[in-house]
Amino acid sequence: MNAVERFMQSDTTNMVIGFLAFGVAIAIVIVIYRFITRKLIARARKTPGRIDDVVIDVLKVPFLVLLIWIMFRIFSQTAFYDTRYFSGMNHVLRILLIITVGWILIKGTRVLFYYMEHKLTSEAVSNFHVRGSLTKLKIFERMIKILIVVVVVAVSLMTFDKIRTVGISLLTSAGIAGIIVGFAAQRSLGMMLAGIQLAITQPIRLDDKVIVEGETGTIEEIKLTYVIVNLWDQRRLILPVTYFLENPFQNLTIKTPQLLGTIYFYVDYCMPLNALREELNRVLKGNPLWDGQVSNLQVTDMKANYMELRVLLSSRDSGTRWDLQVDVREKMVKFMQEKYPECFVKTRIGSPDNGKTAAGSNVPEQTGNPISSAQASGTAPSA
Repeated sequence: MNAVERFMQSDTTNMVIGFLAFGVAIAIVIVIYRFITRKLIARARKTPGRIDDVVIDVLKVPFLVLLIWIMFRIFSQTAFYDTRYFSGMNHVLRILLIITVGWILIKGTRVLFYYMEHKLTSEAVSNFHVRGSLTKLKIFERMIKILIVVVVVAVSLMTFDKIRTVGISLLTSAGIAGIIVGFAAQRSLGMMLAGIQLAITQPIRLDDKVIVEGETGTIEEIKLTYVIVNLWDQRRLILPVTYFLENPFQNLTIKTPQLLGTIYFYVDYCMPLNALREELNRVLKGNPLWDGQVSNLQVTDMKANYMELRVLLSSRDSGTRWDLQVDVREKMVKFMQEKYPECFVKTRIGSPDNGKTAAGSNVPEQTGNPISSAQASGTAPSA
């Protein structure tokens, strides 16, 4: 009997009983919590906006962890207070509380910035101004999250007495430590500062159309240290943020998303330009990709065998510009094939014609005679 009593009164037995009771209580709480969250989710789905859905989805797990921590704190104070494990368990609980609060702050930051993004996109008049603000929000959100993580790690480490002593001793030589850390992390800190500068100055924004390293693409993501460019063929080009501050590149939508497109045609001198202009106007008026701003056709160059025509047209952005150029080019070529097939570029050579010289002998006379658009042999006409 004495052995049984000693076993029942030992710290290990109290801990096992306490954890069993804690497990049963947690299971009951989880069941109730899931029932409540399902009711809240069902009610949130009936509302017109998505803000409440995002809040519930983002915060339901961190708040459950916080609830479990509160219960564990209560059980540790009652079941383990007189045991030798209480001090260590109390230290673990402090660290878990710090991590849980940091997690809730990170999730709360995501909810806050989601609300700001949603309000910005719903109230904005044009997508052009929205992209600049979204770029700032994305970068500052990541900065706040990184700051929260750093603070959480620092506060958690400072709960250890030995580390706190080391930290206090390091503070006395903060100048030397700062210089050492600055040299060791010079490149990383420089890239983070470049990311902040990128968010403020905004040489690029989300969804900007750029030409970098000879490739055309769209700014897909802007991180604190690197930028992801979605290329036209769905490849991803990853560049450090310092690239956009130290190297020249083309931003096709830095001021306005509207862009001018050009199409070149090389035709014979017999091509009637007014007919082409009328057909161009007809093609553009029925095309939803044209923004109705710019449309003209001009002769931009003249060569021996052909003249160069340039079509200038406008579109809403670079994506629709490319599609508009391709569509107009195809329809204009089809129009020339059907109406003026003889006006494609031809090569002319001299051909003999009957004539007489002063002496009465038959001598060929040089004339310019057009041939078909299929290229003849490249011999020059005789003098």
